[in-house]
Amino acid sequence: MAAKLSADLVLQLAKNRRTYYALSKDLPVSASRIQEIVKETTLQTPSAFNSQTNRLVVLFGAEHDKLWDITSDSLKAIVPPEAWENTANRIAGFKGAAGTVLFFTDVTVQESFQAKFAIYADRFPPWAQQTNAIQQYLLWTALEAEGLGANLQHYNPLIDEKVAETWKLPATWQLNAQLVFGAKAGEAGEKEYAPVEERVKVFGA
Repeated sequence: MAAKLSADLVLQLAKNRRTYYALSKDLPVSASRIQEIVKETTLQTPSAFNSQTNRLVVLFGAEHDKLWDITSDSLKAIVPPEAWENTANRIAGFKGAAGTVLFFTDVTVQESFQAKFAIYADRFPPWAQQTNAIQQYLLWTALEAEGLGANLQHYNPLIDEKVAETWKLPATWQLNAQLVFGAKAGEAGEKEYAPVEERVKVFGA
């Protein structure tokens, strides 16, 4: 018999999900466990018309380091010299983590659904973004439930071409975000909340 579940469990996991910038390469779980979680969140992420447009790439070890070297090189070409030290330190922090998950939208799949359901054609791009965001949040929350820390970055489109070339990815995979993960090497910052009464309205209750 399945264990009884409640919203309290989901809400506790949501509260536990925070942004951790100080990360190390000493993973508290195995790489195979992380891959299992990535695959399961891919299967369980909902999408409009069950379009399943998300595509993910998981980078560990030297491959993870390579991503942040690419990012560093790409940024150095455009960041003013006087601002480079801060930028370099930030990128070094991401490289110091254990791995990165790259989130993509498969534009070919998206376009096939636009053709199939032409009346909704203009809605599929934002729906694909929503699908991607759902999995980003789900995976981030799941990894932190396993004791990892993580932070979400967006260095696309600056690194898109080099990423596709380096890992021989289809040109139709459009990069959306980079989830950096590793062992927690520091605390999350303090979180501030705008009054919920200003953000939620209820009628008829």
